[in-house]
Amino acid sequence: MIEYTLHQATNAALMTAAPALSVQNVSAGYPSARDALVEVSFDVGQGERIAVLGPNGAGKSTLFKAIVGLIPFTSGEISIHGKTCDVSHTLVGYVPQHNAVDWNFPATVSDVVMMGRLRQIGWFRLPGRKHQQAVDHLLDQVGLYHLRHRQVGQLSGGQRQRVFIARALAQETDVLLLDEPFSGVDAAAEREILDVLDRLQSERVTVIIATHDLSMAASRFDRILLIRQRVIAYGTAAEVFTPENFQAAYGSHVGRFRDGEFFIVDEH
Repeated sequence: MIEYTLHQATNAALMTAAPALSVQNVSAGYPSARDALVEVSFDVGQGERIAVLGPNGAGKSTLFKAIVGLIPFTSGEISIHGKTCDVSHTLVGYVPQHNAVDWNFPATVSDVVMMGRLRQIGWFRLPGRKHQQAVDHLLDQVGLYHLRHRQVGQLSGGQRQRVFIARALAQETDVLLLDEPFSGVDAAAEREILDVLDRLQSERVTVIIATHDLSMAASRFDRILLIRQRVIAYGTAAEVFTPENFQAAYGSHVGRFRDGEFFIVDEH
């Protein structure tokens, strides 16, 4: 095990009783869909793991992009550890649903994670020993230290996702947003990613994931945020998974197994 502690562990800005993430009355959208999110409010505690559910087009990706500052929000407030949104974006790590990556580019696993430390390194400067130690520590966290010299295009889909998680954490953040991290990976890779998330939660990293997997959301997450432009429900699986809430979110696309378990019919 590599012994190294990121600066975030002792960063006084993170040692606060405020929610790790607070979204209050946020509305956001695009020129073609100005009401993609309407007055969305929720708080996430330090170290919690939250699943964001909703049909295609419900605003899950829009929510994540608003939190990290990729799109403006037209009203409301977003804060990280009590800091207002205009200064808090650097405290959030974000792994989008699709990474536009040239897998043939001759970059190693270590190189990709190091890209997440650009703000700490500075422009036109080479990373020093402390930055390499930070990268090695993160690769150890996600179980890929032994592949640090491997060209990234040679990895499996699940391994690539773990590299992107490490790159997001390299920003020295303890709030992580993952947009559909299990999309396109097999069951073994899914288990590997969940193992990484378990280790991160043990280190008090707050993780918010957009997913369509109802069973996983119910069994592996502390709370569930169900949205369809607006917040339909927010709470434990027992509180959120009701016929009324699912009807409001999914309409005619929702079905039920026996014993009251829900499933989603093809939305397309």
